[in-house]
Amino acid sequence: MDLSHAENEKGSNQEAVSVISSSDNHISTIVIIIAMQTEALPLVHTFKLTEDLNSPFPKGTPWVRYHGTYKGLNVNIIWPGKDATLRVDSVGTVSASLVTYAAIQALKPDLIINAGTAGGFKAKGACIGDVYAASAVAFHDRRIPIPVFDLYGVGLRQGCSTPNMLKVLNLKVGKLSTGDSLDMTPMDESSIIANDATVKDMEGAAVAYVADLLKTPAIFIKAVTDIVDGDKPTSEEFLQNLSAVTVALGESVARVVDYISGKSISEL
Repeated sequence: MDLSHAENEKGSNQEAVSVISSSDNHISTIVIIIAMQTEALPLVHTFKLTEDLNSPFPKGTPWVRYHGTYKGLNVNIIWPGKDATLRVDSVGTVSASLVTYAAIQALKPDLIINAGTAGGFKAKGACIGDVYAASAVAFHDRRIPIPVFDLYGVGLRQGCSTPNMLKVLNLKVGKLSTGDSLDMTPMDESSIIANDATVKDMEGAAVAYVADLLKTPAIFIKAVTDIVDGDKPTSEEFLQNLSAVTVALGESVARVVDYISGKSISEL
């Protein structure tokens, strides 16, 4: 074995040891990415968090950080804030990508949790109020019909493996599909079916992309506000159920955080 090969192997082994060591350390800092203030505030109260008035984010951005300590964890809830012009929640993949990147860079979390409401598909067994942990996430509106670019557009990524947590908390599991529209076009529907999705949202795959890019484990917890393949208009059903389903979402995320406390990634 020549010296350069030996050094390369040594470096590779050290990197492997580092990865294993990291997964075996107790989780210390978590970041919860939530798109809407209505979804975020119940958890802010549950974890007794306070708004960070000295934001770690670039000046001029509307992004809001709530933070505090809960059961030995440094808990951060990041909400993208409101659009400066229209004063509505900054939902969608662009805001989700930006705040996830900024939060990981500034806060160095051990784990990301993307929590939020979602549409569900009755054909896959989803009901209003169900809470799902996403096993995998993908986009349904990035259609690039060129070999290999088509796969890039779908952007399939796996959620952090949490077999023990799923068993203990008895969470439902399904695949999540993400797009930048609340409604669903026929082309979106075809892509969602191809993604084998049980729930659809407007942030998850964007969070997954950045988390994967920066090698940060991510969990996706989604509560069903509307049945996409049901009889009622999506927007009407979403607004009708948002408040009640947000309660269910908050309770589930709190249980997840309770479970995480004192554990390592490899124990999840």
